Amino acid sequence: MVLLCQLGLSPAGLQGIEGQQQLPELGAKAASRLLLYQDTPEYPVLAKVNFIQGRVRVQIVVSPEGKVASAHVLSGDALLAAAVLNSVERWRYRPYMGKDGPTSFGTKVEVNFHLRTTSLDLVPTQAESDFSRQVKPPEVLTRPPDPPGADPSVRLRLLVSAEGKVIDSEVLKGIPSLLDRARRVVKRWSFRPARWGTLFVPWYLDVDVPVDNAPAQASVGSQHGL
Repeated sequence: MVLLCQLGLSPAGLQGIEGQQQLPELGAKAASRLLLYQDTPEYPVLAKVNFIQGRVRVQIVVSPEGKVASAHVLSGDALLAAAVLNSVERWRYRPYMGKDGPTSFGTKVEVNFHLRTTSLDLVPTQAESDFSRQVKPPEVLTRPPDPPGADPSVRLRLLVSAEGKVIDSEVLKGIPSLLDRARRVVKRWSFRPARWGTLFVPWYLDVDVPVDNAPAQASVGSQHGL
């Protein structure tokens, strides 16, 4: 069972995403009125059989044409989050009309994955942690040599898909202005996906990314990105 709802996105958050001008904020009702097509996220079978439930919160930016231009996981289990990202990229909206015509906008989507069961005794009390202990995390297979004098300026949390592709990233520590450069560095890396037994699964991986020519700015503890 999957329940969908949309939440408003604060203007400050959107400004951080784009790094440029502030995007309009649309709340749940306003965004839902523009929604033309909503692909319901598929509940991953592996999550079901392991009794993994919970909410996934995703921040999205919609283009002037009504397509989801970017999506970033704010919170949620890796298996469930990957399913939501795969779904929202196919959502379509009517163009949002600003004062100068169609413009991008932002909003948040929340998906609640909930298992229907007739007996609570059948549901493990620590299903997520029990599953996590059985997962072998992703690994970095190859990466180009670090540039001379580069320091691990940025720590990223990556969501690596079951195919070994980075499908989302978030700054855990570092200088916000270096985020784009850190992501470009990571694009040149290759990954072995996480495994549960013989099955590949999406999973989170924290990495330190060397970025050269770091500007002298104060670092931050955590900042979200797309």
